[in-house]
Amino acid sequence: MVNEIALEGARNRYREGKPVRVLFVCLGNICRSPAAEGVMRALVEERGDAALWEIDSAGTGNYHIGDLPDKRMRIHARRRGYELTHRCRQVCECDFDDFDLIVGMDAMNLRNLHAIAPTPEAGGKIVGMGEFFDIATRYDHVPDPYYEGAEGFELVLDLLQSGCGRLYEEVAG
Repeated sequence: MVNEIALEGARNRYREGKPVRVLFVCLGNICRSPAAEGVMRALVEERGDAALWEIDSAGTGNYHIGDLPDKRMRIHARRRGYELTHRCRQVCECDFDDFDLIVGMDAMNLRNLHAIAPTPEAGGKIVGMGEFFDIATRYDHVPDPYYEGAEGFELVLDLLQSGCGRLYEEVAG
């Protein structure tokens, strides 16, 4: 079930020709969220819509600030044509002013984001990536591949391709 209230503001901006601002969030900002950022950037570029999207990623933790995404994720992403060049950063309260949608990768990220949100209205911008999966899957979240093998990174990319595609359709229709 997609959070329609959160999406409405993004849809309105898109219809008005204003950039839709999306922030993808995971724990450390080295695997899932920079991959989501890369997948979404490629998708909007492919559809000729890059000027109407501002896409970024961040982590709820401060473990890897300034680092590139995990090398394993960059390798798997590159095999699919995605270049992940983002430098890791931590989510801050001002992100709730700067973004229309704040997309958390799992339940812990969503809880952390709600704890950071400065107001209930700001918290209304938070959605789970799993809300956008359109493939038959047993997942309702994007699992952290950090301690997994190659299959974990490939699964994350599969889920993100599905979720970002549906997120785009939900907003740009």
